[in-house]
Amino acid sequence: MQTWKLNFEETKQHYLDWWDHKGIVLSMWEHIPKDGDPYENVPPPPPCKDWNQFWFDPEWRSDYLHYTMSRNSYLADILPIANTQLGPGSLASILGAELEAREDTIWIREKPDFDGRIVFDENNKWWKLHKDLLNACKAKSQGKYLVGCPDLVEGLDVLASLKGSDNVLMDLVMNPEETLRQLQDINTVYFRVFDEIYDIINVDGEMGFCYFSLWAPGKVTKLQADLSIMISEEDYRTFCQPFLREQCNNIDYTLYHLDGVDAIRHLGAVLEIENLKAVQWTPGYGQPQGGNPQWYDLYKRILASGKSVMINWVTLDEIAPLIDNIGNQGLHINVDFKSEKDIEKALKIVERYR
Repeated sequence: MQTWKLNFEETKQHYLDWWDHKGIVLSMWEHIPKDGDPYENVPPPPPCKDWNQFWFDPEWRSDYLHYTMSRNSYLADILPIANTQLGPGSLASILGAELEAREDTIWIREKPDFDGRIVFDENNKWWKLHKDLLNACKAKSQGKYLVGCPDLVEGLDVLASLKGSDNVLMDLVMNPEETLRQLQDINTVYFRVFDEIYDIINVDGEMGFCYFSLWAPGKVTKLQADLSIMISEEDYRTFCQPFLREQCNNIDYTLYHLDGVDAIRHLGAVLEIENLKAVQWTPGYGQPQGGNPQWYDLYKRILASGKSVMINWVTLDEIAPLIDNIGNQGLHINVDFKSEKDIEKALKIVERYR
């Protein structure tokens, strides 16, 4: 695979080490423009007519992604992955929820006639859009970059997108057996959808995942249970852990997205999942971000369990103190780069620890 990322083989080794609880990955979430000429003189698409075209027109969006990918920086371990996400938790749309295009994201609206059944319809318009978009992007990429897997999400969060968070929380108490059946059905659909997507986007068995930007030499995904901030540790082990464990047992490389200080109480249950490879920490709104010393003990706890850690929104001046305090093994450091000069400065710091 001859990508526009000149040091891709080096970055792959950094990822292989990181998945194996070793070394340092230095990257960022999303991309910034590269300095100088583009990799290829790709013409820009015409301006989009509206946000529906921006997100939901496979030909226009694949042209737009091809254009931007030809102008992104892939220094350090920044991955050449085209972001094809269709909203956070787009599996819910495949199961009947509706997508609504907005300027900065896609909203997922509850299925108005949800009757409790988890039904996978091959003719669902949003499932067709997923496949059409991925196929269009793959055709244009020609091996110059990876086409990322959309942020499907799973479990309680998908169920909440289908019938509302309040209804899910009520059913955990009033109808737990039905909820467990629904969660198992969601997992069954998840694997079918994920495998079909993998068949479209993988290149020689390798694939990329959009959310947090991940690469692996096999199947890779990001897992979460954001609704867990509203439930007890006991309920987490009942309604979340078994289905996450099933995903980790069936997908080669998995990263768990731990979201918010109220989710920290579930970290013990997360770390009990044997085949989970890594944990990403998101402090949440109003909290110090990933590089703050407040979170050093949290990272040490994750690392001590044998999992690797992903640390987001780190500033340049936080990199060295972070590594000095938690070590230089099993770290994925995402920096909020503003320019390629920032990337070069960060590389000089990180290379001292490699």
